[in-house]
Amino acid sequence: MAEVGRIRLIENLFSEAVKLLERGDPIQSSEKLYKAAEECIKALAEEFSLDEAKVADERGRWTVTLLEKAVGKIAGNLGVEVRIAWDAANYLHIWGFYETKLDVEDVKSRIPAIEKLIEITEKAPLKTHKGMRENLVK
Repeated sequence: MAEVGRIRLIENLFSEAVKLLERGDPIQSSEKLYKAAEECIKALAEEFSLDEAKVADERGRWTVTLLEKAVGKIAGNLGVEVRIAWDAANYLHIWGFYETKLDVEDVKSRIPAIEKLIEITEKAPLKTHKGMRENLVK
């Protein structure tokens, strides 16, 4: 199971993002939602002992390339919702945070995808079946 501390971090980031949106701050909300999704991908990659998690550990940091490769492996086994959420999070990161082009409604419309990724992350170990870990590392 993803470690409790990381799950709390994810939930805190998500909660903070929602509060920021309620206060009319789509820029910081976008970044918090992206960070929540990023932590989900890291947690899942570590949970399933993906090579990308090992490389990130050796390097002392994750890169976009490692995250992207991990997403592909995880989505291939846990479902397209992982890819959809990651794409939504990346969109928020670039267009909501860096480019500051998204408004509150634009950000709000992507929340369900991020929520689904959080749910998948929290439940993933319950769905683990024989051979899943082996499939994920391919």
